Amino acid sequence: MRRTVRRTSVFPADIHTVFAKLQKLETLQKIASPYASFTPVSSNDSGQWQPDSTSSYRFRLFGLIPFGIHTIHVISFDEGGIYTHEGNEHVPVWNHRIILKPLPEKCCEYTDEVEIGAGWKTPFIYWWACAFYAHRQRKWIRMLEEENKVI
Repeated sequence: MRRTVRRTSVFPADIHTVFAKLQKLETLQKIASPYASFTPVSSNDSGQWQPDSTSSYRFRLFGLIPFGIHTIHVISFDEGGIYTHEGNEHVPVWNHRIILKPLPEKCCEYTDEVEIGAGWKTPFIYWWACAFYAHRQRKWIRMLEEENKVI
């Protein structure tokens, strides 16, 4: 059984700014908190993603509950978007596509689309993922708005 989460928001920053932030592990860590935490398994992991790269993270639900080693394999990574095959022992299929579209007024449209496959756990993981991606996009917007105020 598989389900797909899809969520779209308009971000108050241009596509170049958003893409630059997407390239940093620190951005993922900031926007995922407190729903999830990602700690690199290897101290050599630079946190820079590129096509055909694979990295692994200790994943914790709500920053507390160990949920295995989450592996991210990057299929494509450019300003139009990102596509990764991800997963762990509890959720073997977590195919994540981020779609970026430029908009006028120094804004961009940002879409998270995630295919989830976790067997009988899929409905529960889907419910959590819906809340998680709504949270992530709210945090993205808040972070970008705060940065725009500083400028």
